[in-house]
Amino acid sequence: MSAAPDRTSDFFQAYARDFDAIYGTRNTWLNRLINALWRRSMKLRYDQTLAGCTPLAGKKVLDVGCGPGHYTVALAQRGAGFVLGLDFAPGMLELARARAEEAGVADRCRFELGDFLTYPLTETFDFAVIMGFMDYVGEPGAVIAKVLQATREKAFFSFPAAGGLLAWQRRLRYQRRCQLFLYSEPDLRKLFSQTGARWELQRLARDYFVTVYLTANGKRSLNV
Repeated sequence: MSAAPDRTSDFFQAYARDFDAIYGTRNTWLNRLINALWRRSMKLRYDQTLAGCTPLAGKKVLDVGCGPGHYTVALAQRGAGFVLGLDFAPGMLELARARAEEAGVADRCRFELGDFLTYPLTETFDFAVIMGFMDYVGEPGAVIAKVLQATREKAFFSFPAAGGLLAWQRRLRYQRRCQLFLYSEPDLRKLFSQTGARWELQRLARDYFVTVYLTANGKRSLNV
């Protein structure tokens, strides 16, 4: 994680229910307006990730920084055979487990508490989802390497874009909460060019969305 993982964990532990509301659980006109104006990238990356996890039936998925479980539960509802959600905030996991139970997919979801870089992954996954997580990671190369090592088919990452008014106001808001890391397109091209895998970079509102392709016809898909 970042240089101050405890600070980040404490922030998200306190922020869990408000963060959950971003996805529409708090359906007020004000929340809908804020989501439309400031959080459009969250909806775009959610839709893009779910569309990319195909074919999904019976597949295993890793959800890193799963938060309150929106991706985890949606993937299970769409046919994933098993989804592992990891997060370092107990409050987030409490919401995620309740969401899986309510959706009737708790038997195909498992939620674990821990720091991704030190969590002992003992299995591999068809897809990996890393959404809204790299914002708080001080060792992006190490996270990317571990994700790709544990993934067989495709991995999906989001990165907050540096520059512009939205990035400036977000950095200002977060400076006393937890560390925040923003990325330029050259930053990401340098990071992913070192992986040896084939990857695709897109700009989605205030985020960059990266898809890494790990297999092609059953073989490792390389950037050649």
